[in-house]
Amino acid sequence: MDSLTHFFSILGLLALLLHFYFKRIIPNSSEASKSRRVRAPQPSGALPLIGHLHLLRGKVPLARTLGAMADKHGPILSVRLGSHRALVVSSWEFVKECFTTNDAIFASRPVLAVSKYLGYDQAVFALVPYGPYWREVRKIVTLELLTNRRLEQLKHVRESEVDFCTMDLHLLCRKNGDSPTRVAMNEWFGYLTGNIIMRMLAGKRFSASTCDNSDTEEGHLKEAIRKAVYLSGIFVVSDAIPWLEWVDIGGHVKSMKQTYKEIDAVLGRWLQEHVQKSMEISDNINGDEADFIDVMLSVLAEDTPMFGHKRDDVIKATTMV
Repeated sequence: MDSLTHFFSILGLLALLLHFYFKRIIPNSSEASKSRRVRAPQPSGALPLIGHLHLLRGKVPLARTLGAMADKHGPILSVRLGSHRALVVSSWEFVKECFTTNDAIFASRPVLAVSKYLGYDQAVFALVPYGPYWREVRKIVTLELLTNRRLEQLKHVRESEVDFCTMDLHLLCRKNGDSPTRVAMNEWFGYLTGNIIMRMLAGKRFSASTCDNSDTEEGHLKEAIRKAVYLSGIFVVSDAIPWLEWVDIGGHVKSMKQTYKEIDAVLGRWLQEHVQKSMEISDNINGDEADFIDVMLSVLAEDTPMFGHKRDDVIKATTMV
C-alpha cells in the first residue's frame, strides 16, 4: 500500500514538472507573440512569488520610492505585486492618454478579496472588473439614480437635513445656558452628510444619540461601515499571492466575512421594508418620496437576470457604493 502511494506521489510530481516545462520553457505561439511585444521597463530586485512588494515597504513613503524608480527607468514602468503586474505612470501626458485614448483598457481592475467577501461576490460595480455586468449597473446608476432630474427631486432631502442638523446644533448650544459649549464640527458635518446619504439611499435618518449607541441598528451599522472602510484599504496577502488565501494571513478575510454579515443583515431588512411598501401601495411611489432602493426595485424585476447575481444582491451591493 505504501509503495502504491509513493508511486502516485511521484507520478503527480512528474505531471506537475511536465506541465511547468511545457508552459514556461516551451511557450506556444500566442505566448511567443506576447513576449515580442514591447514591455515597460521593470526595476531590478524582484523576488520569486512576492515580486517588488518588499521594495515598497519601509519608512520611505511609497510616492518617493516610485518616484526614484521613475527617475531611473522613465515615466512608465512596471512592478510585480506578487502574481500581478502593475503599470506605474508618472507623467501627466501619459496619464491623460490612459484615461482618454485608452480608457477602455484601463477601466478594468483585478478581482480582490474586498470585492469577493465584502462586495456580494463581485456585485459592487465600483470594485468589479470591466465587463457586461459593470456596464449594465453603471447604466442604471447614470440613467436612473444620479440623473439631474432625480437629484432635483431629492433636493428637499438635503434642505431638510440642513434644517434638522442646524436645529440640533442650536439645542446643543443652549444646553448649558449661557456657558460656552464645545462642538466637534467634524462630527456634526459627518452626521449631516451621513443622514443625507441615508435618506437618499433608503429613506432612513439617524440621530447622534442612536449612532453612538452600539446596541441600536444605527450604531451597529455605523461600526460595521467603519470596519468595512478600514478593510477596504488594507493590504490582503492573497490579493498578491492568491494561493495563500487558505492561510488568511492577518485574519482579514475572516473579518471581511463577519463585517459583510453585519452590513447585509441591516441592508436586507431595509430592502424587505421597501418590498413590502411597494406591495402595499398600488400606484407608483411619488418621485419626491422615492429613494434609490425604490427606484432600483421599479427598474429591476424580481426575475431579472444580472449576469449570475440575484436582484436583491445587486440592489444591496449598489446601495453600498
